[in-house]
Amino acid sequence: MSFFDIIKTIIPLLLIVGLLYGVLVFVKKYGISIKGGKQGSVNINILNSQMIMPKKFISVVQVEDKLLVLGVSEHSITLLKELDQHEEAQKQNLVIDDKNNFLNLLKKNLGLK
Repeated sequence: MSFFDIIKTIIPLLLIVGLLYGVLVFVKKYGISIKGGKQGSVNINILNSQMIMPKKFISVVQVEDKLLVLGVSEHSITLLKELDQHEEAQKQNLVIDDKNNFLNLLKKNLGLK
C-alpha cells in the first residue's frame, strides 16, 4: 500500500465523520426526536425531593397543572398521590394564614405590637 492509497482511504472517512457530526449538531439544536415531534413540549418541574432511605426518595413533581407525589427508588418510580395544583394553592394559603395567626398571637402574648 502506498501513501496515496492511505490518503484516498482517510479522506472519505473524515468526510463521513464530519457529516455525522453536522447531523448531531443539527438534531441537538432543533430538538427533533425520532417520532418527528419536538422534545420538551411537556412542562415538568421537580419541586422538592426528600431522601427517606439510602437510594429511596419521595419527590413532588409538577407536570403541567398537576402535582404528583412520587416514590423513587433505584429500580422504580411509583405514583403515590396525584394532586390538583389549585387544591395545593388553597392549602398553601391556609398554612400561610396559620403562620400569620401564630405570629400575631405570639406578639400579643409577648406584649409586642
